Amino acid sequence: MLKQKQEELLKSYYDPTEGIGYTLCRTTIHSCDFSKESYTYVSDEDKELKTFNIDHDKEFRIPMIKKATEAAGGTLPLYVNPWSPPAFMKDTKNMLQGGKLLPEYYDAWALYYTKFIKAYEAEGMPIWGLTIQNEPMATQRWESCIYTAEEERDFLKNHLGPIMEREGLGGKKIIV
Repeated sequence: MLKQKQEELLKSYYDPTEGIGYTLCRTTIHSCDFSKESYTYVSDEDKELKTFNIDHDKEFRIPMIKKATEAAGGTLPLYVNPWSPPAFMKDTKNMLQGGKLLPEYYDAWALYYTKFIKAYEAEGMPIWGLTIQNEPMATQRWESCIYTAEEERDFLKNHLGPIMEREGLGGKKIIV
């Protein structure tokens, strides 16, 4: 019954003739408030991102996105965003309840986005665009990170934009 309900849901949202026909799918960069637990794609304190991998998403999320893509007729670009950097990159050392990205991790966090995009695209899921932060002014009980408009601007201008360009991802849409 669960599989049948899943197919019904996917068809109602993504099928271009029998459903709404969504043409863009949003997903998160690691965990968010909809995840069953907090997780990232690196081991604790991996400042150089050497342990980066998306294996966690291969059990449920990636198969679901692929099913949504099938329901959409074979093409479904993704729009992605994070709820929080890894805890070690934040002033609170906690992914939950706000906090700010520490300046010494601006480049590592920007590189994290590019590693995510490349890993998902290697799985056959094109990334259309991204945001720097989900709800940048909201301190939540769940994963969150605070940015002012000026901090987002400066992170994009001085870190994320140049690193995405260097990594061959300069054509991605970045929404602030």
